[in-house]
Amino acid sequence: MNKKESLIKVIENNGGIAKTSDFVASGINKYEVAAFCKEGVIERVRRGIYQLPKSNHITEEQWIREILPQGIICVESALFHYGYSDFSPRKWSIAVPRTATRAVKNIEEFPMKAYYIQKDFLDMGKTTSNFNGVMLPIYDRERTICDCFKYRTKLDNEIFNKAVNAYAADKKKNLVNLSKYAKEMKLYTKVMNVMEVLING
Repeated sequence: MNKKESLIKVIENNGGIAKTSDFVASGINKYEVAAFCKEGVIERVRRGIYQLPKSNHITEEQWIREILPQGIICVESALFHYGYSDFSPRKWSIAVPRTATRAVKNIEEFPMKAYYIQKDFLDMGKTTSNFNGVMLPIYDRERTICDCFKYRTKLDNEIFNKAVNAYAADKKKNLVNLSKYAKEMKLYTKVMNVMEVLING
């Protein structure tokens, strides 16, 4: 397989979008990538990210994976994903480290609402899930519910109430993790008061 074929294969294997580092890992150096770009074999969509020419089928999910690998799907988007909300958010709710302000400001490829999280809490409850064929980091059910309490004032009452009720009725809930996260996030009393009523009521 020649370099050009390898290059195209890398993009295809990555679902239509690839980074310079993906090419380098396949033995194509950045100068060759730049040359292929000049020839029109591939096109640069933003710094260090390439696609095949005329392919406008990059999904928002793919953009999130490539541009914001440190982001974690949270709050409204996570509620919708778990079926705790019927409201399909117009923007992606994504938790990012507080150091990511600049990266977030430069994002134009997808609509997002950033939640800046301190380092100690960023990975708590982090897992991955399938979003239209793309695996993305997302907070688990319990962390999502704790975040609902944490950002209570930012959430619509109806969304909050539906979310806690749906969680209480969810067979997949894990109350041990819920109380563990709630303690660490200093939300224990708030979370447990509401949950005990819903679960035992």
